[in-house]
Amino acid sequence: MEKIRKASHAGSWYTDNPQELAEQLDGWLRAAGLAKSSDVRGVIAPHAGYSYSGRAAAYAFGNIDPTNISRIFLLGPSHHYYTPKCALSRATVYKTPIGDLPIDEEVNDELKATGHFEYMDLRVDEAEHSMEMHLPYLAKVFQGYPVKIVPILVGALSAESEALYGRLLAKYVDDSKNFFSVSSDFCHWGSRFNYVHYDKSHGAIYKSIEVLDKMGMDIIETGDPDAFKQYLSETDNTICGRHPISVFLHMLKNSLTKIKIRFLRYEQSSQCKSMRDSSVSYASAVGKVDG
Repeated sequence: MEKIRKASHAGSWYTDNPQELAEQLDGWLRAAGLAKSSDVRGVIAPHAGYSYSGRAAAYAFGNIDPTNISRIFLLGPSHHYYTPKCALSRATVYKTPIGDLPIDEEVNDELKATGHFEYMDLRVDEAEHSMEMHLPYLAKVFQGYPVKIVPILVGALSAESEALYGRLLAKYVDDSKNFFSVSSDFCHWGSRFNYVHYDKSHGAIYKSIEVLDKMGMDIIETGDPDAFKQYLSETDNTICGRHPISVFLHMLKNSLTKIKIRFLRYEQSSQCKSMRDSSVSYASAVGKVDG
């Protein structure tokens, strides 16, 4: 029996008009001007409304060569639902305005059998935007290719749990047919986010935010999950996908295939100049087979 997860944020966070959406994504992908590479096995990409982060996200999705990929693991943070674990979808298909993506139920069952995953109900699934905002791009890039998805909602994990899930999922990295789409925005700055870290030595507030984010991006590029953890505890940077990113870093650390993460784009929703301002940062990266 088909169980559908509706494109619940279409019509608000992005257009629900199929033609308009396809043209918009095509335009951003073209503008990014990236060459497709079969060595690209994963991305880190933002998940805000497309008017804010759609253009930045193209720098993650524009590198993907869909030819040999048959399965996409989606790792997204949970914004509304608290769980100290990772949760799988009960749906059998995720809808998008430009094509549907079926769930790989076999891998879902395999993960559930480890005893470390729970199921999220459809209400939780549809309320969450972190993975949904990747779906139209994935549907576009993989159009015409038979691909299945494995959505994993990453809860508020302890450092030990991040390492555990990383070890559990590492074997999937070693299958070159698998792809990984990791969802995260970067610094949420301003009093409405309860985060106003400002180092005046860098100049304007937005410059200070950029230095802070880029320090985190540099650490993620080293592939060291412990250094990333350390950075987060020292700066408290409000990177909302910190748990999915940490799990991904642990996966890469435990896999035989060596994958190197490289950031290709960084943007801010606005330039903060006074303490009354606020902004969210967007960073896009690719994970490429190294050597």
